Amino acid sequence: MGDTRRQPIAQPVRVRYCLYARKSTESEERQVLSIDSQIKEMLQLADREGLEIVELKRESHSAKETGQRPVFNEIVDELKAGKYNGILTWAPDRISRNAGDLGKIVDLMDAGTLQEIRTHSQSFRNNPNEKFLLMILGSQAKLENDNRGVNVKRGLRTRCEMGLRPGVAPVGYSNEKHADRKCHAVIDELRAPVIKQMFEKVANEQWSGRKLYQWLKFDLNFKSRANKNMTLSSVYVVLQNPFYYGVFEYPEKSGNWYDGKHQPLITKELFDKAQEQLKRDRILRSDIKEFAFIKLMLCGACGSGITAEEKFKKLKDGTSNRYVYYGCTRARDKDCKNGYVREEELITQTVKIMDHIDLNNISMREKFEAEVDRMRKFQRAFTATTTDAKPQKEIDLRGYAKYLLKEGSVTEKRELLLCIKSKLVLDKGTLRLE
Repeated sequence: MGDTRRQPIAQPVRVRYCLYARKSTESEERQVLSIDSQIKEMLQLADREGLEIVELKRESHSAKETGQRPVFNEIVDELKAGKYNGILTWAPDRISRNAGDLGKIVDLMDAGTLQEIRTHSQSFRNNPNEKFLLMILGSQAKLENDNRGVNVKRGLRTRCEMGLRPGVAPVGYSNEKHADRKCHAVIDELRAPVIKQMFEKVANEQWSGRKLYQWLKFDLNFKSRANKNMTLSSVYVVLQNPFYYGVFEYPEKSGNWYDGKHQPLITKELFDKAQEQLKRDRILRSDIKEFAFIKLMLCGACGSGITAEEKFKKLKDGTSNRYVYYGCTRARDKDCKNGYVREEELITQTVKIMDHIDLNNISMREKFEAEVDRMRKFQRAFTATTTDAKPQKEIDLRGYAKYLLKEGSVTEKRELLLCIKSKLVLDKGTLRLE
């Protein structure tokens, strides 16, 4: 006869839940309220049905992209660690709106690590029908996301074809505030005349971007709509923006150009003329000779950078002497009184500063040693020095650094100065470390 003993009944696994609330796709203010309302509703559900909640997590990241939610990733790790084995959330799309994260959840259910997902109206356990329904609902959420993206792109493309550039209007224009005229750019009567002058000064008076920047900041105290001074980079952004003569590209670098419905501030001829001048300005700046100390020091009076210029003095014999002077760029204070210093004087002061620098804090040390070692090998090769010769004295690295400052090339001097960790400050003809 067969074994008639009764088999033990498997005990149901006790489910411990993590309450997970994630923002919806509503406005920012309502998203915060949405999270709080989700938590309130799910806590009431847990109280009614006697569910054990061991963790509560909030997420403000979008579930559109796989792996981009730190809190969701924590939940996956904690499920694998056995901290809890259930998820309590408002709806399936709170967990995932992309295939990657949905796959992680289903894999956890297949492995028995995740026992149940509870929502306000449904439950999903590790059985084929409920997992299939979960995957359908998750896929539906992804479909909604994809369709929303397609619709948004179509809407933006339609606006562009209407001559309306999406996004914030550039300086000199402002956006219409009425909802039915969204993306309409109207002329900013306060700033538009200045923007037009910028193009005219570059095209007709050959002003550089830096000169424009100083004019805007110091002479006009020109402010953006955010009440901030324009930076040098934003000056160039304005000068290179074809929106001002009536066309725009959207998205940027896409090659899709549209005729704008807005009123142009300048003509295309003025824009093209300004671009030619900017091109010449870039060529001139690229031809500027490299100087040893530029971009390595700050003005001690106003905090601007230090620039250099060269002067030539003609001698009686027909030759000329070259002199290099360093002084403040006056980028922060056009009236800065910090004077100019000859390069020879700067080198003399820098040589003295080398006596107070810890060479162990200079990353050039290894290069010094390698260069000296190369010179020693060269000497041994041409003087027939044997390996039994007396060992060379340890090289004077400080002396070698001073030698580079006096006799080295511009590149060698710059490499050395770039390795100094402290800041070099030039103030009233005196160089100091900070």
